Amino acid sequence: MRIGIGGFQHETNTFAPSRATWEEFADKGGGWPKLVSGAALFDAVAGANIPVAGFIDAMQAHALLPTTWAAASPSGYVTRDAYERISGMILDGLKQAMPLDGVYLDLHGAMVAEHHDDGEGELLRRVRALVGPTVPIVASLDLHANVTRAMIAHADNLVCYRTYPHIDMAETGQRAAQLLDRRLEGMPRPYVALRNIPYLISLCWQSTDIEPANSLYQLLDDLESREPTVSLSFATGFPAADFPECAPAVWAYGDTQADADAAANTMQRAVLNAEDDFGGKILTADEAVQTALSLASTSTRPIIIADVQDNPGAGGSSDTTGILRALIRHGASNAAIGLIVDPAAALAAHRAGAGNTVRIALGGHSGIRDDAPIEADYVVEKISDGRFDTHGAFYRGFHMDLGPSACLRINDVRIIVASNKVQMADQEMFRFAGIEPTRQAILVLKSSAHFRADFTSIAQTILVCSSPGSMLMDAAQQPWTRLRHGIRMSPCGPAFSANSATV
Repeated sequence: MRIGIGGFQHETNTFAPSRATWEEFADKGGGWPKLVSGAALFDAVAGANIPVAGFIDAMQAHALLPTTWAAASPSGYVTRDAYERISGMILDGLKQAMPLDGVYLDLHGAMVAEHHDDGEGELLRRVRALVGPTVPIVASLDLHANVTRAMIAHADNLVCYRTYPHIDMAETGQRAAQLLDRRLEGMPRPYVALRNIPYLISLCWQSTDIEPANSLYQLLDDLESREPTVSLSFATGFPAADFPECAPAVWAYGDTQADADAAANTMQRAVLNAEDDFGGKILTADEAVQTALSLASTSTRPIIIADVQDNPGAGGSSDTTGILRALIRHGASNAAIGLIVDPAAALAAHRAGAGNTVRIALGGHSGIRDDAPIEADYVVEKISDGRFDTHGAFYRGFHMDLGPSACLRINDVRIIVASNKVQMADQEMFRFAGIEPTRQAILVLKSSAHFRADFTSIAQTILVCSSPGSMLMDAAQQPWTRLRHGIRMSPCGPAFSANSATV
C-alpha cells in the first residue's frame, strides 16, 4: 500500500508575544527535528520519541512516501507565510505521490495561524479535498489538542497521547498506524462521537502523573479494552488559544453510532465528575524559594521549583526573571535554574570566556508584564555550542541544539543560558553545561509538567510557582475575547461571557 506521510506541529498560545515564523520551523525546530522533506525524514526522526517515528516503525510493510515534517517551539500565532509554505509543501508532496491508499499526518491539534483559527482542521480539509472522499486519513494529536468539528469531519481517525509528560508519543504514532491498517484491510470508516468538556484545565494540573488525570486515563484504557469501540481519546486541551473551540474534548470511534456514543458518554461523565479535583497549590516566587530553602536544609535530594508560567513548551519566552530574583534575594545556595533563553547574554559569555566575569542585563527582554532584565556581574563557569543528546523519557532520542550556551553564576546560583528556546525537561540540559542536577539543593525548571518524566525520580519535593510569564495557570486571568460563551475558564470557576469580553 502507498501511504503518504507528513507532519506539522505547533502549539499556539495566542497571548504570547512572539510568532512562529518560517525560520522557527526551518532553522530552529524548538528542540524537535528541524523542517525536513522527502527521504531525509526517515533519518531525521529515527529512534526519537515522536509520533511520526512510531508510525514509520509500525508500517514498514507498506510503501511510505514522505512529504514534509515540521515543528517549532510553542509561541504566538503561526504566521500566514509559514503556514502556507509548510502546508503547501505537504500538499505538493502528497500530490506527487498519488495515487495513494492512505495518508498519515503527525499533528499537534492546537495550532492557530494568523489567518486560520483551526490550523489542523484547515490542513485536513485541504488534504481531504486533494485525495478525495475514499482515501483514509489518520492523524495523531497531542494530549493538549483543542479538537474541532472540522478536524473530526475531515479525518477517518484521530488519536491523541495518553500521558503528560508525553512519554507515549512514538507509541501514539503506532496506534495511528493500527487505525490506518484497519481501514486498509477494508473496514469501513467508523462512526464518531465528539463531546466537548465545559471547563478549561490549567496545564500544571493536567499531568497524568497526578490525580485526577492519572485515574481518568486508566479509565480510558479500561473502556477501550472492554467496550466495542474502535478507539477512544481524551484531550485535556490547550487553555491559551483564544477561539471558540478551545476546550478539552472526548471522542470515540465505533463500528456503530451507538457504540461510539456509549463510550464517549461514559468518558465524558467521568471527566465532568472530576472537575473539582483539577487543581492544587501554586506559590509565589518568594513563597516557593523560602519553602525550598527550608526543605533543602534537611533534604539529601533536590527541591524542584517548576516555573510553570514561563514554560516555553506552552508559548512562554523562557526568559522571565521573577524566580531568579527571588533566589538571589533570599540568598539561595547550591541552586541552579534553566533555561534562561537570551542569545545576547550567551554571546557575551562566549566573548568573555570561561573563568571570567562579565556584566550582563540577563533575561527579561520579552516585554512580559512585571518583568525586567537583571543587570549584574556574572561569572562565566562554562561555555558550550549547546549540542548534546538527551536520554530522559520525554526527550528520548533527541539531538538537542540550544545554540551558543553558557553556565553563569551569581553568588551561589547557577544559570543555564541558551540561544534557542526549549523546555527544560531532561537532566542532560544541566549536565552539558557542567551542572550535575542530582547534587543541587534547589533546581528551578521552566516547565509545566514535562520535567516530571526525568526529574521526579531525583526530587525530594516538587513545588509549583507562579512567576511572570505568558502561560497563566489561572486561565480566568487571560484577556479572552472569543471563547465559547458559557465555558468555565477554570475548573468550577467563572464562565466566559461573550457580552463582557475584552475588546
